Amino acid sequence: MHNFKKLKIWQEGISLVKDNYKLTRTFPDFERFVLVSQMNRCAISIPSNISEGSSKSTDKHFNKYLEDSLGSAFEWETQLIVAFNENYLSEEKFKELEQKITHIQKMISRFQSGLNL
Repeated sequence: MHNFKKLKIWQEGISLVKDNYKLTRTFPDFERFVLVSQMNRCAISIPSNISEGSSKSTDKHFNKYLEDSLGSAFEWETQLIVAFNENYLSEEKFKELEQKITHIQKMISRFQSGLNL
């Protein structure tokens, strides 16, 4: 078992959730039940799956949750691209967040590689 609060991948995921909420609060009201809702769910899913997986008794089971977390990270990146294409954020903010999500994706993948599967 892992103490999820001490995992760097979980901490980075929590940081992304904060960034995500700050960003989506600026989106148009008509996106509240579509893109905002979807981005919020994906962002929350990243650290949530890491914490849930950390409770599993084997690394093999933990890895399944890490895969789900990684999938949510890629899904969130796609939604970020959609938001940028709709001009909901500046290019500078887009690049900053794109770099952050890419970093998280790499961290999760590296963490998976270190598990005893």
